Amino acid sequence: MNRIQFFPHTPLIPAKKQTVVSTERQSFRDALAEAGQVLKISKHAQQRLQERNIHINDEQWAVIGQKIVEAKQKGVRDSLVITDEAALIVSAVNQTVITAMHREEAQSQLFTNINGAIII
Repeated sequence: MNRIQFFPHTPLIPAKKQTVVSTERQSFRDALAEAGQVLKISKHAQQRLQERNIHINDEQWAVIGQKIVEAKQKGVRDSLVITDEAALIVSAVNQTVITAMHREEAQSQLFTNINGAIII
C-alpha cells in the first residue's frame, strides 16, 4: 500500500513580505483595542446635548471614556457621570452615553438603575 504524505509548502523562515503583514495585523489589533475604548453617544443623548446646548470638549470625552473603562473593570454596569457642566447616564457595558442634562437640572432629579457614579 502506498502512502501519500503531505508536506506544507511554507518556508521555515518567513519572507519579509510575511513579516510586514504580521506587523500590520498587530497594528490592526491595537486599533481594535483602542476602538473598544471609544465612548459612543446614543441618538437620544445626542439630541439632549444639542437641545440643552451642552458642550463637552474632546479632552473631557477622553477622560469620561477612560473612567468608564475603569468603572467597567470594577463591575459597574450603568453610571452617573457628573462634570462641571453636565450630568450623563452612561452604560459601562457597551460604553454608550444614554442621556445627558445640565448639572443644575440634575440636582432636582432622582437617578435609578445605576450602580456607579463618576465625578469629574
